[in-house]
Amino acid sequence: MAATNLEDVPSVDLMTELLRRMKCANKPDKRLILVGPPGSGKGTQSPIIKDEYCLCHLATGDMLRAAVAAKTPLGVKAKEAMDKGELVSDDLVVGIIDEALKKPSCQKGFILDGFPRTVVQAQKLDEMLEKRGAKVDKVLNFAIDDAVLEERITGRWIHPSSGRTYHTKFAPPKVPGVDDVTGEPLIQRKDDTAAVLKSRLEAFHRQTEPVIDYYNKKSIVANLPAEKPPQEVTAEVKKAISS
Repeated sequence: MAATNLEDVPSVDLMTELLRRMKCANKPDKRLILVGPPGSGKGTQSPIIKDEYCLCHLATGDMLRAAVAAKTPLGVKAKEAMDKGELVSDDLVVGIIDEALKKPSCQKGFILDGFPRTVVQAQKLDEMLEKRGAKVDKVLNFAIDDAVLEERITGRWIHPSSGRTYHTKFAPPKVPGVDDVTGEPLIQRKDDTAAVLKSRLEAFHRQTEPVIDYYNKKSIVANLPAEKPPQEVTAEVKKAISS
């Protein structure tokens, strides 16, 4: 992709980016992996961490879709696998991460979310980083009891047309089951039911616990109390990253 002609970039955008780079210049490099079950708060914390430490956020699913859309050599290979209904190989995913790390936004490091999911993926990631003279600095484990997650997730209700969300315990509607503004019925997303959550949690524990063990042996896992309020989790994250 050709670089944009800087003369055509609005001054305010240039200044914003310049200020960001100046602020980021003295930040330490950090390569972080976020691990946690659905609903553990990774999505709330990752933008905060990204801005605070000037990291790029690498979500492998989005990156794969972007590589396929951009028809990069790796994207073409990934599309061939997807079209056959096969899983994209670990080597391809690690290759796509490797490509992404060349971007200026990843200069200070990255947050990886949703990868690695297996020990083999973790090993391949380590090998790739080693070639770059880098390594994973911290694995942030959003540890939370399954029962707490169940209450958190199965209590969520949504007003479909506006996207307003409620929670039976933490943010209930004025009248049970109906939207405060329109009085229309609320629905529950199909992923937010106890049965779906149970199978997702079982899969998560089965796949991810070996990955946590793998990184534990390297003494880089920080267990975060993910059931705490978001501000407290943010404070724990900062403590873990700076230690």
